[in-house]
Amino acid sequence: MSTERPDNDVTGPRRRRPPLAVASVAAAVLLAGGGGAYWASTASGGDGAADSGTAAKESAPLLALDSAADGPAGTSRDSTSPDAPPPGIAPGEPDPGGPPVIYRAAGELPDGPDEAAVHHARGTVASADVARLAGALGIPGTPRTEGTSWVVGDDDGPGALLKVTKQAPGTWTFARTTPSEPCEPGQMCANRSSEPGGSPVSEKAAKAAAVPVLKAAGQDDAALDAGQLMGDVRVVNADPKIDGLPTYGWSTGVQVGPDGEVTGGSGHLKALEKGATYPAVGADEALKQLNAASRGKGDGGRDIGGCATPVPLEGEPKPSDLQCVPSNGKRAPVTKTVQDAVFGLALNYVDGRQTLVPSWLFTVRQAPGGPEHIVTQVAVAPEYIEKPDAPTTPSGDRKVTSYSADGQTLEVTFWGGVCSTYTASAEESAGQVRISITEKPQESKKVCIMIAKELTRTVTLEKPLGDRTVIDAASGGAVPRG
Repeated sequence: MSTERPDNDVTGPRRRRPPLAVASVAAAVLLAGGGGAYWASTASGGDGAADSGTAAKESAPLLALDSAADGPAGTSRDSTSPDAPPPGIAPGEPDPGGPPVIYRAAGELPDGPDEAAVHHARGTVASADVARLAGALGIPGTPRTEGTSWVVGDDDGPGALLKVTKQAPGTWTFARTTPSEPCEPGQMCANRSSEPGGSPVSEKAAKAAAVPVLKAAGQDDAALDAGQLMGDVRVVNADPKIDGLPTYGWSTGVQVGPDGEVTGGSGHLKALEKGATYPAVGADEALKQLNAASRGKGDGGRDIGGCATPVPLEGEPKPSDLQCVPSNGKRAPVTKTVQDAVFGLALNYVDGRQTLVPSWLFTVRQAPGGPEHIVTQVAVAPEYIEKPDAPTTPSGDRKVTSYSADGQTLEVTFWGGVCSTYTASAEESAGQVRISITEKPQESKKVCIMIAKELTRTVTLEKPLGDRTVIDAASGGAVPRG
């Protein structure tokens, strides 16, 4: 029987060998108010989970992953830069509107474990846990309630302030400020985080300063990376191990000033709870799924035609030196090389709640010697991932592009026309708020010019948004805060 594979199978023949050694992943610091990325949740057919994990098959419910509409097939983090990407685009990845990405393995890929469990962020954060973290940060006082958060420290003026959301995962942010110059009584003074012009502390000193904070946050066993600098501030990024597996997207960032004092940071305080166990696919199969999802975002899976390039004049670059743009206007796929693959847990949203899901963490490089970044792909066997329902919203519904929240007030932004009226409504649950924008054409005999404009509508919720995810009912994707 022939063992040849189709020409478009970029993963190569199936090879079995022990998993690669777990590699630590440098994490970009999680700053207050900031940022996010989309995580891979696309599952296609495969044979990677056959006859694995009998107990898991009997008891595990379908995993309802919330996928981000129009997001990239995988999620990535550029390990060379902490800069945040444009909204809706994962760090290190091309714009979803650009060419599809094809990933090719540089060598053998590991099989990984037969099964692994998800881990959920559930429950609320206790006052004692907040007090423990505040003590490690050197903030005096007792935790007090402000809205949906615990607060310790000064809200106004120079000092130190710790805020922790009460609802899991207990996201915390900390900032320490000092007066930039002596204050006269009754005057307002500008603040700064540390003395300017200092030299960053060594990586060893920064890690030593961060350890008590990480221990208080329950991450004293995390892999540490202190290579990131923000001016004269050194950042210690901590990626914890959970159930013996490395994690992606669950980082703690601790900022250490030139005087060796912790000046800021953020992370999660609520411990994760172990959930259902699912059969897992190997790295080869996960890579196939990643490529299938990437093709689905563009034209990588079909013939896009040849490049329409005229014969160059003397002195002009040859066609091979130019980016190929086929005659139909679609760019050719970009090829990236998978240098390494590690089985771990990556952040996803399951039924609107933050969950660490068994995933493959692929170390990817686009060009030899170029920067590396991490791309993740869910490793749960496809038959255990709930298939999304086909959209059933009326054609008059509009896609929500961003939102802002203040207590029970939610302001949503979307694009609409001047010839219609729009109303916004919310359907609330424990983990998410689903927003619908309904369009009603104006009944008028007057001529109306079809001009699109950015619009906002306000929705009053039954209770404050908290850490619930805002979902766009028209697309089923998570809405970014903006």
